[in-house]
Amino acid sequence: MVVFSDDEPIDFVVKRNTHRVTMFNAWLEANKKYSEARNLTYADFPTRFVFKKDIHQWSSRKYGFSIGKLYYTPPESGEIYYLRTLLNIVKGPTCYEDIKIVDGVHYCSFKDACYAMGLLDDEKEYIDGIVELTITYITTLQLTDEELKNYALIEIENLLQHNGRSLIDFESMPYQDMNRAQKGSNKLMHDELSYNRSVLVEELQHLLNSLIDEQRYIYDKVISAVNSNDGGIFFVYGYGGTGKTFVWKTLSASLRSQGNIMLNVAFNGIASLLLSGGRTAHSRFGIPLQINEDSVCNIRQGSDLAELLVHTQLIIWDEAPMTNKFCFEALDRSLRDIMRFLNPECANQPFRGKIIVFDRACRQILPVIPKGTRLHSGQSSIVNQEIKEFSNRIISIGEGATDESNEGEAMVDIPDDVLINISDNPIKSIVENTYPNILENINDLNYFQGRAILAPTLLNGDIVNEYMLSMIPREERIYLSSDSVCWADANIDSMDNLYTAEYLNSIRMLGLPKHMLKLKVSAPMMLLRNIDKSLELCNGTRLIISQLEKHVLEAKVISESNIG
Repeated sequence: MVVFSDDEPIDFVVKRNTHRVTMFNAWLEANKKYSEARNLTYADFPTRFVFKKDIHQWSSRKYGFSIGKLYYTPPESGEIYYLRTLLNIVKGPTCYEDIKIVDGVHYCSFKDACYAMGLLDDEKEYIDGIVELTITYITTLQLTDEELKNYALIEIENLLQHNGRSLIDFESMPYQDMNRAQKGSNKLMHDELSYNRSVLVEELQHLLNSLIDEQRYIYDKVISAVNSNDGGIFFVYGYGGTGKTFVWKTLSASLRSQGNIMLNVAFNGIASLLLSGGRTAHSRFGIPLQINEDSVCNIRQGSDLAELLVHTQLIIWDEAPMTNKFCFEALDRSLRDIMRFLNPECANQPFRGKIIVFDRACRQILPVIPKGTRLHSGQSSIVNQEIKEFSNRIISIGEGATDESNEGEAMVDIPDDVLINISDNPIKSIVENTYPNILENINDLNYFQGRAILAPTLLNGDIVNEYMLSMIPREERIYLSSDSVCWADANIDSMDNLYTAEYLNSIRMLGLPKHMLKLKVSAPMMLLRNIDKSLELCNGTRLIISQLEKHVLEAKVISESNIG
């Protein structure tokens, strides 16, 4: 390594001793000398140590505070960029080659070391994940390359058909002969018409007998509109736990038992799990994620999805107040387009005469427990005597109907029976009250179903998570994110130069996991993205980790089907 100033003559630089100790080399030596130094990265070193230029050594900081920062290096710098990236992550190397060691493996380049840590956005990760699975789950099944290709195409076709598309829509893609019989069929229509009608008839009778007067009134109004085929929009208002989902289930069973098509949608994936055959509204209707006042749904005239909507007699839209109004307008435009040659008498009606039931609940008090009898419905609703006072209290606070002043700040008394006693360690008290005897129940999925800790801020959530993770007697595994700028209307290269990797790594916001994710087997976790609705893997799904590999996580879903 040659160190020189830009104003030094080149001859002088060549002649003088180029092997003097630099801050970087001194850092490696300090890691040998100080045990506490091995817990710091190169960027964090100035917070605890001071570099003394006269002796070219790092010494422990006696007082004051300093923030370390590495000079920016653009990605096109190659190995220098990857070295800089590692210096923000690696702790305690005692020699230059130690920086390239990851999990005991020495890599040939800094780039390879970065990839091994998961710091690079590389599609090779998917291949490595598949290879890892084949090693972990060895089977006796032997397939030829052609058979593997066929099975892969079949899986791709199933995924596309589930979203109203097909391989035949892509000219460059092959299509298997064994599936030609399905080319003319509409899988979306087939799925909606494949419910067991005899089972639904029995279920409907049970549901109708369990309806209370208000629920029966809503049911009769909607069914009357469906039978008359006059169109209509209904808004059902009710607090959480008052039985709206029970009404949705009854309406669904009624139409499907007669061989009719109805669609259940919700704002988010976890809410759609409460609805039979439910999907997110964006997924079902092809609503753009970036929505505006002129948006339309991704529904082509004559497509499978268009045909499905033409034959749909009822749409139930749960959590409607959480949905952007432009989503409704986009669906209205799309329905008017695909049905412009049908039902001319409904041309001026909203949604081209389709009957839509919107959930107008603006707040949630208690989770909805579907599939229950009248007794179960009563136990899970706010009319339950055990929680009636509590739920009424929450409602009165929301409506500003308490005795306290509503001007400016107000103090609200919380009943003693829902408070946790003050202690020196409040986090420990919260965890022990919510998860008593957690180690004895660590493998019991039912134990975690009815328990959760809500945190007011991300920082509070991180503190609780770290405390609970420390309680689990398992080996910890760390996963690092590969963060990059997504800027549709700007020059990506300039954004990369503006926002460094460590800055992106430091961002904490709702819906985004931490850059450094610490996990253990038996620890609960939550999905932040919709992966596969049919497998109940949606945003908000809670799981228990059963195995941790380098590229693959194995987990079991905590919540049973349709449990909120």
